[in-house]
Amino acid sequence: MTEHQWQLIALLGGAGAVLVAASAVGHVLQRRLSPDRSNETIENLNARINAWWMMVALMAIAFLGGRTGVIILFAICSFAALREFTTLTRTRRGDHWALAGAFFVILPVQYWLIWIDWYGLYSIFIPVYAFLLMPIVSAMRGSTENFLDRVAEAQWAVMICVFCASHVPALLTLDIPGYEARNVLLIAFLVIVVQSSDVLQYVWGKLFGKHKIAPVLSPSKTVEGFVGGIASATLLGACLWWITPFSFVEAAGMSLVITLMGFFGGLVMSAIKRDRGVKDWGHVIAGHGGFIDRLDSVVFSAPIFFHLVRYGWAVT
Repeated sequence: MTEHQWQLIALLGGAGAVLVAASAVGHVLQRRLSPDRSNETIENLNARINAWWMMVALMAIAFLGGRTGVIILFAICSFAALREFTTLTRTRRGDHWALAGAFFVILPVQYWLIWIDWYGLYSIFIPVYAFLLMPIVSAMRGSTENFLDRVAEAQWAVMICVFCASHVPALLTLDIPGYEARNVLLIAFLVIVVQSSDVLQYVWGKLFGKHKIAPVLSPSKTVEGFVGGIASATLLGACLWWITPFSFVEAAGMSLVITLMGFFGGLVMSAIKRDRGVKDWGHVIAGHGGFIDRLDSVVFSAPIFFHLVRYGWAVT
């Protein structure tokens, strides 16, 4: 077994140990504080822990499946996220062909380009070609009512759910000297740090939160939760330097950047939900909402992380 496989197993084992501990704590809290399942906070906590078991299991299967498993997993997540996003858009019959193209042409082509490692095209395919062609298709259908709003919403959906999300498996295409065959660990680093930041912000906010940081966009987020969560996740990322091509200080810097992007990504997606009058993007994942509710932080941080690594450590 290679070194990177041992490192991946160690990471998955660590994640499993954390979930076992969290499940034990959740069970104790439920028996003491919510034996009749009436405590909403405890029930939500346990629902989140159970959902994390499922998500970690899926990620583990994808990671152990290598390049193919990771690309397939994120392609499926993009499809599900795009479906959630489009349910909140104000589409008309004239947009149906453009949306069908987004689901069944743009999405698979983007992931196929990543599969064949065509950086020159997958980096511009959506923001150039797809963004120009989608409004053309809609315009040819002859429906002009709220045309600009409809086109912008569809383009933003594809940008967030497909283009940004696809930069996670795109990390597998980077050629980093001395880091060959270990790129899947970069994905693990990104996902662990960003998702841990979300969890730690929630924990710090519940324990010490007093001052709301964005009361209109996300009333549950606090300054204390933001500072504590970002600082804790940055430290965690620095301690994971051994699975990356970064030094301890570089890993800390990268962690700070991606956690900040994840935080602001969550605010942006919250603003969209508030505009549409919904609490969650969906209800597929118990305790977590929809796919976008779990991906919002990752999709905002993934392109930034990808290009920082590409231009700072990879051979271009």
